[in-house]
Amino acid sequence: MKKLILSAVAAASLVGCTSVESAVVSGNEIAANGEAVAVVQANALGLTAIFHIVDIVQSDLDTVVNKLLVAEAKAMGASKVDLKSAGTTPRHGIYALFGFIIGFPSSSAVGVAVK
Repeated sequence: MKKLILSAVAAASLVGCTSVESAVVSGNEIAANGEAVAVVQANALGLTAIFHIVDIVQSDLDTVVNKLLVAEAKAMGASKVDLKSAGTTPRHGIYALFGFIIGFPSSSAVGVAVK
């Protein structure tokens, strides 16, 4: 049983959980700074250890916005993203106690892909 749990933790530490969802929209139905192509939502779940000091699987705003949200928007033919919201789990101060041994920080961002 201990080997099963250890192997599950090892497998989870090697693979981060990310999700990118998008919906194609008509440019005249969505108000944006340019012609709207799609609405894109990106989420990432990370894995940290020892009060969020050691990042095993990275999950922060840089990863979610630049690597997931902007990359998906450009793949859909957009030239930029009108960022609507972004958030991440705090890691400093009193929030570090939630990552005492192992923590699962999450980050998310939502934007409108525009031409």
